[in-house]
Amino acid sequence: MDYTDINAQTIDRWVDEGWEWGKPIDHATYQRAVKGDWQMVLTPNLPVPTSWFPELRGKQVLGLAAGGGQQMPIFAALGAKCTVLDYSSRQLDSERLVAQREHYEMNIVRADMTKPLPFEDEFFDLIFHPVSNCYIREVLPVWNECARVLKQGGLLMAGLDNGINFLFDDDESRITGSLPFDPLKNPEQMACLQKADCGVQFSHTIHEQIAGQIHAGLTLLDVYEDTNGGGFLRDHGVPTFWATLARK
Repeated sequence: MDYTDINAQTIDRWVDEGWEWGKPIDHATYQRAVKGDWQMVLTPNLPVPTSWFPELRGKQVLGLAAGGGQQMPIFAALGAKCTVLDYSSRQLDSERLVAQREHYEMNIVRADMTKPLPFEDEFFDLIFHPVSNCYIREVLPVWNECARVLKQGGLLMAGLDNGINFLFDDDESRITGSLPFDPLKNPEQMACLQKADCGVQFSHTIHEQIAGQIHAGLTLLDVYEDTNGGGFLRDHGVPTFWATLARK
């Protein structure tokens, strides 16, 4: 079985078990967004600055590995024409649930983002890509595909794991791992992931994640750091995620 299939099955199970990032927004949250009161995240804590967002009404927006019914319904409430691509069936079920409940149309695509994206060139005005690159081994092809399907002047907003979490034990108090973290090459790392039921995850460098966007033809406009949602590293202010804004 391909590691991306393992990850899709793992996330499906997490969603059934009540995973934080698989819980769709409720009706009240959707209605507040319709009225202009909204926020969304690319990383665990900090909302994306509203200054990053263009006028969204009528724009083509792709939620890349963004299933779960959390961000894409907000885009729909703001008048965007939305497509969501995810490899987890249960995450896409959450998107269907909200779309049916709130009576809007959503193009829902189950696909593996490590493969060429099933969209035509220069179709989207905005790609919204929450933290998910940690579940794929090679990120440069993803940036190349994002650049291909974005219109000239289109925006990519991405949440990125900077790799620090892979160094620490479960309670984040001791360094027990090493970088790079590639369980397909390192059986000990794979064993750790299996024991913790974490799917198959990978660390990525700043060269892969940020320079990779630039090399794909995108211009970096802004960036900020964020921490874990809780735990020892967050308590000590250690940034473990980045969010980037880039333009084609």
